[in-house]
Amino acid sequence: MTKKLILDLDTGVDDALAISYALGSPEVELIGITGTYGNVLLDQGVRNSLAITDLLGHPEVKVYKGLPHSSTTDSFEVLDISAFIHGKNGIGDVDIPDSNREPETESAVDFIIDAVKTYGKDLIYVPTGPMTNIAAALKKAPEIKDEIGKIVLMGGALTVCGNVNAWEEANISQDPDAADYLFRSGAPATMVGLDVTLQTLLTYKETQTWRDLGTKAGAFLADMTDYYIKAYETTSPHLGGCGLHDPLAVGVAVDPTLITALPVNLKVDVEGPTRGRTIGDNTRLNDPVKTMQAAVQVDVPRFLDEFMTRITGLAKNAQ
Repeated sequence: MTKKLILDLDTGVDDALAISYALGSPEVELIGITGTYGNVLLDQGVRNSLAITDLLGHPEVKVYKGLPHSSTTDSFEVLDISAFIHGKNGIGDVDIPDSNREPETESAVDFIIDAVKTYGKDLIYVPTGPMTNIAAALKKAPEIKDEIGKIVLMGGALTVCGNVNAWEEANISQDPDAADYLFRSGAPATMVGLDVTLQTLLTYKETQTWRDLGTKAGAFLADMTDYYIKAYETTSPHLGGCGLHDPLAVGVAVDPTLITALPVNLKVDVEGPTRGRTIGDNTRLNDPVKTMQAAVQVDVPRFLDEFMTRITGLAKNAQ
């Protein structure tokens, strides 16, 4: 049976590439996108997800609105650095037509719970922004931690420093309390963090492949990703490309053998100067069951080949 996939996105550039990877992967069926905040405000991200799935030829993918801010705040504002990296509209300031579809009336949290009840172990949930929606779902229906197939999240950093500060990764920083709740919940989760995502880099050479397709989808992906690469030239010139953060999480959801993972019960620091740090939970250090895994190595050539093959094929056939 084809695995069912839910993407939980704050739809910026690498989220858009994650959508493309999922739609280009025959092993999984993308049954819905749940919206969150981070790279952009919730409503902008939902707009982007609807528009991108239309452009890529998959208007059947339903989009659900999630929670608009963290579990411990009353509002959310996009950081200037996020706008610089992803563009004001989240997708490299590339203009694509708005979808004529609307988001579903069911909330993202209820959709997640219903999907777990429907598909059980065949469901993979991939959050690539803050963990606010999944934490809320676990609080509302705690039993889903034992019923869901797996959770593959993009976020955190175990063996490398953060990208917000020395210890904190951006997605975790948006809602450390929600991430800690997920990490300690006992749900089966794999953390695909900066340890591996910053090893998977895309360059102008690859985006030219999409541009050469001569399709609207190819041009969109190339223009959007070129913006992202250019931002990386300012923020991380030592890398020589842009990190494929969110697509790698989807890649691992599709094929777990792309990474080597360390079984470890994790937590997130929620108090003190290291708030937002992802690290092993000392209180569960000797527990025989490890409910989480942290990616520590990645097969970069194989992932990049899978990434380009799947997304190029999708963009070629879309329009």
